[in-house]
Amino acid sequence: MLLRRVAVLTALAATLTACGGRPASTPTAAPPASQAPTAAASASPAPPAAASTPPAAAPAAGLPTITYTQAATGFPADPDQASTTALTEGLQLAAKSPVYDAPGGQARAYLTPQISGVDLVMPIVARRDGWVAVLLPSINRSVGWLPAGGWTTRPLRDQLVVRRSAFTLTWLRDGVTQQTWTVTIGAPSTPTPLGRTFVLGRSSLPSKVYAGLDVLALGAVPDDKNAVDEGLYDAHTGIHAWYRNEFGYKKSNGCVRMPPAAQKVLLDQVASGTSVIVLP
Repeated sequence: MLLRRVAVLTALAATLTACGGRPASTPTAAPPASQAPTAAASASPAPPAAASTPPAAAPAAGLPTITYTQAATGFPADPDQASTTALTEGLQLAAKSPVYDAPGGQARAYLTPQISGVDLVMPIVARRDGWVAVLLPSINRSVGWLPAGGWTTRPLRDQLVVRRSAFTLTWLRDGVTQQTWTVTIGAPSTPTPLGRTFVLGRSSLPSKVYAGLDVLALGAVPDDKNAVDEGLYDAHTGIHAWYRNEFGYKKSNGCVRMPPAAQKVLLDQVASGTSVIVLP
């Protein structure tokens, strides 16, 4: 199923509307102990004075703000959509900031430090000319560029790799495979979106189909909104447990269905901002 509009998110204990449902509560919690940073987040360096660093142009009036339900256009495609290279740094903004289509390019939208009250941690995918590129939420397979200053970084140790043809999800830590599980993915009409995305947060849901476990909401959205029910137009994909022992199929609305024991592992170990790569 898909994750509809969020009410409140919290890093690794976020309250998002579940795959077609409504949130039952709004829990708040820090990242799991195994993921809690051991040192303070690193502040971004002040913009260097080198002439090779393109300046950030003033944003035009009327730019949209990227939210859980609102995207924006004009951003470049992720140049490494199928890369399984681990993304080891996450970026968190200190204030509402314009995000650009290239170093020194045009501002296309604003990003905020939080989405619905929850810290937004975006994996850094590239650095160039004093700027950094991050994976964007709510826009599949796209990146945005930010100038130096106004953000901090935090380490990301984990990575989730979904292979649609093999019906597997693999969890890696520090580049080393920890476990692989057989999963169910999106149906042919509502496939799990390919490419790189990341974990936004988690939601506590009342439905028995989730086996009493939280759902991990991702930054990805349906590739074809016309293929899902009207009530799911603003939905995000997610990773969640499934109450039936039926894995190795293409039958969800785009989410990744996990065995309950596997979902428990991810909930205990995987932090907000963790990169997720979906391969054919």
